[in-house]
Amino acid sequence: MTMEDRVDSLKARHARLEEEISDEAHRPLPDQVHITDLKKQKLRIKEEMTRMTH
Repeated sequence: MTMEDRVDSLKARHARLEEEISDEAHRPLPDQVHITDLKKQKLRIKEEMTRMTH
């Protein structure tokens, strides 16, 4: 897998996590622990993308 492929894969995962966060946040009783976990995952992906592109 090339670095560009890896970054594209990370971007796709980042977008899926954003959708999951939005879906959970719009539920009648959102699970804040789950949302926090998803946000942490999203942040780790963002940090990895930043490291790879700089």
